[in-house]
Amino acid sequence: MTAQRQELYYNLIDELMKCPNGQEPEVLSNHEDLLDQDFIKTVMQVATMMAHENNQDAAKFLIHIARELSKALGLYPELNKPATTTSET
Repeated sequence: MTAQRQELYYNLIDELMKCPNGQEPEVLSNHEDLLDQDFIKTVMQVATMMAHENNQDAAKFLIHIARELSKALGLYPELNKPATTTSET
């Protein structure tokens, strides 16, 4: 990942943190070119930093964003799928 792309990730995170509640999907859709696994990693790094700075609300918000993006990109494991079992009777 280039330093320039990293800076774009940080700018997008900043934009998400400042946008009005409920506008996050619009902000993300305006930057679809940045939505990838590296962006999610960056979001989690910033969330971790926020948690260490006792900014729990910001950390929870960013973790939620990362989780939803991971699901949308197919990177999040689906743990609630019912297990398929075969039983012989």
